Formats: sequence, C-alpha cells, structure tokens
Amino acid sequence: MNYQVLARKWRPHNFTEVVGQEHVVKSLMNALQHDRLHHAYLFTGTRGVGKTTIARILAKAINCQNLQDFNPCGECSVCRDLDEGRFLDLIEVDAASRTKVEDTRDLLDNVQYAPNQGRYKVYLIDEVHMLSGHSFNALLKTLEEPPPHVKFLLATTDPHKIPVTVLSRCLQFNLKRLLPGQIFKQMEFILQQEQIESETAALKLLARAADGSMRDGLSLLDQAIVFGNGKVSAEQVGAMLGTVAQQPVDDLLTALADGDAAAILNKINEIANLTPDFSDVLQQILRVLHRIALIQQVPGAIDHDFDAEMIAALASRLTPEDVQLYYQIGLIGQRDLDLAPDPRSGFEMVMLRMLTFRPVVQEQSPAKPAQASRAIVKPEVKTPQAPVVSFHKPESVQEPAIERIDNNWAEMIVAMKIGGMTRELANNCVLENIDDKVCTLILDPGHKQLRSAVTEEKLQNALRHYRGTSLKLVINTEKTTVDSPAVQLTKEREDRQLAAIDAINSDENIQALKEHFDARVLPGTIEPV
Repeated sequence: MNYQVLARKWRPHNFTEVVGQEHVVKSLMNALQHDRLHHAYLFTGTRGVGKTTIARILAKAINCQNLQDFNPCGECSVCRDLDEGRFLDLIEVDAASRTKVEDTRDLLDNVQYAPNQGRYKVYLIDEVHMLSGHSFNALLKTLEEPPPHVKFLLATTDPHKIPVTVLSRCLQFNLKRLLPGQIFKQMEFILQQEQIESETAALKLLARAADGSMRDGLSLLDQAIVFGNGKVSAEQVGAMLGTVAQQPVDDLLTALADGDAAAILNKINEIANLTPDFSDVLQQILRVLHRIALIQQVPGAIDHDFDAEMIAALASRLTPEDVQLYYQIGLIGQRDLDLAPDPRSGFEMVMLRMLTFRPVVQEQSPAKPAQASRAIVKPEVKTPQAPVVSFHKPESVQEPAIERIDNNWAEMIVAMKIGGMTRELANNCVLENIDDKVCTLILDPGHKQLRSAVTEEKLQNALRHYRGTSLKLVINTEKTTVDSPAVQLTKEREDRQLAAIDAINSDENIQALKEHFDARVLPGTIEPV
C-alpha cells in the first residue's frame, strides 16, 4: 500500500536527470564550477516543468560534501537527508498558504543564525507571487543583503505578479515548456524501467495531452496504467482521455484538402462516439496547421517532431494560402465554440466554414476580353519603376495633319530612347509643328528650369537621328491648353490607380473577407497591374 506515483518516484535527483531545461542546468553547473553563486534565484515557468525540482537539486548541490562533476553525489549525508526531507537547513515554504506579513517575518527571524548541517541555509519559497504586498516589503531588505550563509530560491508560475523591486534582486531563469518528444522519451524510459508493456501511439497521445508539463504527463501515465490494467494501449488511452488520437485529425485535414464534405462529417461522427472535448479537437487541428505552415516556409523546422512524416505529407496536400485561412477560421471558431447550440454542431460549422471559404481558382476564358482594371494588394513596399506606356492623343486635340506615323509626340519620345533630363524636357513639352527643317515645341513656363544648352542640344540630335534630316529645334515658353506627355502619364497613372482601388473594393472575395473576418485593406497597399 506504499505505492509512490511516477511523478514523485522518477523526480530528478541531480542535474543530469533533468529533462529539457539544458539552458538552466548549464548555467547553474557553471556557477558551481566557478564558485559564482548568486544569493537569490528565481525560477519561472508553467506547471510541471521542473522549477521546484531544480531548486531542490541546487540546494543539494551547494551543500553536497562530494560533488561529482558539479552534480550532487546522492550518497553523502546531506544528499540523503535532503532526499528524505529531513535536512534542517532547507526551509521550504509554500507561499500560497503563508501569504500574511506575520508569516514572512517569522520565517526571516532565524536568517541570522548559522546553518546546522550544511554550508548554506537555503530558503525555498514556492509560488512566491502569492505573497502579499506587505510580505514582499518585509522580504526585500533581507533578499537584497542576506547573510553570507543564506541562499534564497524562489519559484513561481506568474512572475508578472512579483514586484519589480524583488525581480531586480534575483537572478531569473525562465524554464521552457517541454516538447511532446521530450515527454514521450521520458515516458518510454520510465516504462522500460518499470517493465510495463506499452504502445508507441499511446505514449504519443499522452505526451500531447501533457501540454508541455512533465508532471501532468506522468500523472496521465499513472492513470493510463491503472485504466489499462497494467498495459498502456492506444485504444485504452483514447477512451480514458475522452479525446481523439492524431489519426482523426490527419483524416479531417486530408478530407479538407480533398474538398470532401461527406468525409468530414463522417469522421466527426466517428469522433463523437468517443465523447470528446471538441474544443480540444480544434486545438489539435490548430497545432497541426501551425506545424504545417512552419514546414512549408522552413522545411527543416520540425525535424525533431515525432509527427514529422505526417506533417510533411499534409504540407504537400495543402497550399500555404489554405493553411493560413484554415488556421484563422479555426482560431475564430474556437472563440465562438461556446456560443454554438452544442459543441458538436459548432465544430461541424467550423469545419464546413473552412471548406466553404476555401479559394477556388477559376481560369479566365480566352473568349472574354481581359479586364482593364485588374489589381492586386502588394505585400511589401517596392521601388517604383517608370513604366513604359503608350499615350493616345485626346480626341479634343487637333494638330496639323502630317502624314507620318510618328506624329504622336509621346510615341516619338519613346522611339528616340532618350533619358535623364533630356527626357524630362521632352515629356513636359507639347509638339506644335514638325517637318524636315524645323521642330517647334511649346514648354510650360512652370518647367522652364528644365531648359539648358546641353539638354536642348541632346534633344535636337535625337530628333535629327530619328527623322534622318538636319532639322532645327525651336522651343517656345508659353501657356498651352494641350496636355504634355508628362501630364498624360500622371493622369493615366491616377486613372489606373482609381480603377485598381475600385476593382479591389468591388471584389466579392474581398467583401466576404471584410464581412466575416473584419478584414481591411491597408491604405497605400494597392497597385495596378
């Protein structure tokens, strides 16, 4: 009847046995090696990741009489007493049950006395964020300048509730959530040592259900052993957890990729027979979609994951655009799941919404003329480039009839292939008359600064080369009612931009995104194509 649960039986007793917190273990072992121990340490992280365990190992290490590679030996009297809970110099306090300032003062009354057995007297305060404001104030001075024989080890799941005055006096270590693969390997090792038969699929399911907490995972493993009568099988674990294994999630996403609504509903019906938590099922789908998006952008991002093969297969079936859409729909659906008449119907609507709003690529019929106002939303700012365009003379402009195809001044500028200030001068001029002897241009007085002997000479040489005659260039500066090529270009750009904005605002897909997802088009991100 003296059975000890796995989470306590297999609790690490030295730094080598700690799983998944290498960054913390390395720092503490280096501090022990160089004898640079801080007087106050704060360990933060979610439940079951090793905060209190590492604090106890550190307390053991700084008092151990025979360190082995800066690890507690586990054999000396200090290590044995600490493991058995009778080491007098380790004062372990649960701050959640001792929040009053009187409790803190009583705790600190004996700080000045030397340790009884070890080199240091260690105060381990768990869930330190639960202390009251007055308790923190009582702790501050002692925490800042404790006696040389005292070390403070604090642990908390919520460091944001700790006053900054306390944080500034501590050396803080943030413990990570454990990966499913790390929990899986530890479970596998423990069951081998316990000589208990298990299935890999069952351990994977338990590792996911642990949600980053080793203690939660081992507690679930204890429950699974009892539920399976000494054997850990995938079927029994699935029934015990009241949730689904990864395979139905795989099947759901595969049916989604195939656009098969019937298969999706049939799979949901199978899942419902296990009386699952549909919110948890949706969370699993979101986790898989997240990993699919990672592997699509960075192929080696999840090589360490024990579901890498399944994720890679789904990544090849789903497009990155669909993955992002499904993730957003699932995220919003999870928020609204409690508002549905029942969880199953709410989950079904989320899956059908993913299927309904999936973009369908339709090829444009060659018989239809291309739309003049096609537009896209540009994802990033690009360096604008001067487009090469063809200008058409407005109907209101009437010029002397010249039986040459190069009568259009804008087209002549393009044909002459001039650049720089010479092109700017030409673009801001209006062609008044041209023949084989003289070319007369009119320049608006607002652009007279463009004129110079160099630019006029270059423009005249370009005209002579283009016409094949030694004509003379004459530029008159006066007001004109005819638009220059530069003005025509500006108007055409504005017209195309307005057409692009109208095309985006009237697009049915954009309107649907605005209506259902509160989407909005960022100003200045639309450009015509």
